Amino acid sequence: MTIEQVMDVLGALCLVGGAVFALAAALGLVRFPGPLTRMHAATKPAVFGLLLVLAGVSLTLRDPKVITLLTVAVIMQVMTAPVSGHLVSRTAHRTGQWDEERIGIDQLADDQAAADDADDPVS
Repeated sequence: MTIEQVMDVLGALCLVGGAVFALAAALGLVRFPGPLTRMHAATKPAVFGLLLVLAGVSLTLRDPKVITLLTVAVIMQVMTAPVSGHLVSRTAHRTGQWDEERIGIDQLADDQAAADDADDPVS
């Protein structure tokens, strides 16, 4: 078995693994009950699935130009997914669209109360 064949097999395995993670993320978006759990499904497995798919494509094609472009896509995805998940969770919290009964500790409410006290000119 040559090195090209090994890389093709590894690329195919990465593509299948990435597709499985993308499917898990899609099912999580449909099945999970609240925005916080959906945010988790939209960020973690979706990003990892995309990373596996891009790794599979780079292993299969083995072109430096393609690998460079896929590296940029990976960097952008890794930088933007946590930010979008954070914004979704804060928006859900501020608009009251999250399940307060299932959350044990609400640290964001404490932080917001402290910020409101600091902004109050009377105290």
